[in-house]
This record gives sequence, structure tokens and C-alpha cells, in this order.
Amino acid sequence: MKKVDVPFIYSPLYSELDLPPRHRYPIEKYRLLKDWAVKHGATNNQWHQPEPLSWEQAARTHCPGYLSQLRQNSMDKSSWRRIGFPWSEQLLYRTLTSAGGTLLTTELALTKGVAIHFSGGYHHAHKDWGSGFCLLNDLAIACNEILVRHPKLKIVVLDTDVHQGDGTATLFEKDNRVFTCSIHGERNFPFSKASSNLDIPLPKHTSDKEYLAALENTLERINREIKPDLILYDAGVDIYQRDELGHLNISLAGIFQRDLTVLGFAKRHEIPLAAVIGGGYQRNLPRLVRAHAQLLRASYYVYTENELTEG
Repeated sequence: MKKVDVPFIYSPLYSELDLPPRHRYPIEKYRLLKDWAVKHGATNNQWHQPEPLSWEQAARTHCPGYLSQLRQNSMDKSSWRRIGFPWSEQLLYRTLTSAGGTLLTTELALTKGVAIHFSGGYHHAHKDWGSGFCLLNDLAIACNEILVRHPKLKIVVLDTDVHQGDGTATLFEKDNRVFTCSIHGERNFPFSKASSNLDIPLPKHTSDKEYLAALENTLERINREIKPDLILYDAGVDIYQRDELGHLNISLAGIFQRDLTVLGFAKRHEIPLAAVIGGGYQRNLPRLVRAHAQLLRASYYVYTENELTEG
């Protein structure tokens, strides 16, 4: 692949969600990551703003009855507690826009070779229920929409968020066009795991060396057995040793090496790669943004052959 200006997909709506004080979800991280990218050299022509997904598009992945309950706020309180957000029109519009952003990211990756979404990775949303801050599964929606246009594609969803991609696994359990792979914390949410096509559960306190060895083995297996036409990469940073919800012992350098390894694999084998930033929950926002920024640094290094320094 030739050198490219890596497309960045972002909407100001990502950080525009009114949440209760001290809510666990770090809603400001999206805006701050965009600011980080601009400060460190992102150019105007790299930015792409998504359109919100339609409810009709969402219904190709999710149960229409569930979507109707979301729209009408007719779910019971326990269902909303499982999701973790209070209902609002703002939440629904933000969710549709983020899902549209992941779809745009996959479309740009197929034409440009790579694209990065400054949101996405809502992998705990199942066909007819949501969980863990996830209402709609943007990863699954993007796959299904792309497969409508390109039905013969082989897609790998490579999920490296510390939490298993259970919703994605259940949504594609009967569709062999999408290979779901989750590298996650063994004793972490969700505590009742689904079955991905390939699950790599890691024990608490896994180190950089152990993690990166597992990742290399996984990529070798994907190349040998699947030979995908597209990789949808969930680059969650809740694997970081300083993330309060992670329980792994992965350093900042380890996160950078993980992203460098995945992006380098995709470029080396000429596989289009669409990345979403996924989870990350530490309350120290500058430190959280720095962790997410390792994906941007890796993309510059792999696809432009320039080093993006942290400054």
C-alpha cells in the first residue's frame, strides 16, 4: 500500500451527552482525543464527519421490537440499568451517529486502506438487548451494511478491548462471512461469556510480553485460516495497567506495540483496516487520551512512515 493520509472519522456529538455527575462513562474523551490529534499535526483533509445511521439500517442487525422500545423509552428500569445510561433523545441521536461513523470508517478503509473512528466499539449490544454502555452494536451494523454491498467479503472483527465482544459474537454466530475474534480479560465483564469464533481469554495481570505473544499467534492464525478482505479492529485501551476496570498489566508502550502490530500486519498483507477506539475508563482523562492516542501514533508510523511524537 502507498503512503496515505489516514482518514479520521469524528463528530462533536460524541462528547455531547448530558450524564449524571460522576457517571462512570468518560464522555469527554472523544473531544479531547480530537484536540490531541489536531495539536499533534492532523490536517484538515484527514477529518470526515459521519451522518447518523437510519433506524431502518439498524433493523438489519437488531430486532425491530427492541429498536421500538429504545425509540419510545418503553424498556423497564432493569434494562436501562444493564445498559448504564439514562434515556434521552440526545443519547439516541449520538448512538446513531456513532454507528454511522463506524460504517463510514469501514467504507473509507475499503477505498483508502485504513481509517480510524474516534468512537465506536459498542460490542455488548445484542440483537434484542443492550448492555455495558452499548445500545447498538456499531461493529455488527457496519459489517452487515458492507456485506449488503459486497456479499463475498470475508471480514474479521478483531476485538482487543479488555471486555469480551459478546454481542458481536452472538450476532454473527450463524454467519460465516464474519469471523469474530476477542482477546480479553478472562475474569472481567461480561461474566457470562459468549462464544466467538476465536476467544483468547487472558488471566489477570497479564504482562506486555505475554499479551503481545498471544496477539502475534492470533494474527498468524487469522492469516493462515481466514485470509480476510477487511479487518474491523476494536482498539480498546482498557487493557492499560492504569485503567480501573481492566485488571491487566499492559503498559503504555505495550498498547502502542499492540496497535503497531495489528496495523503493520494489515498493511503487510494489504488488508484494509477500519479501527474504532473502543473502551477506556480511567478517570484521569489526560492519561486516558494519551492511551487512545497510541493508535493514532501507530497509524502515522505504519501508513505515512512518519513518527508522530507525543510532545
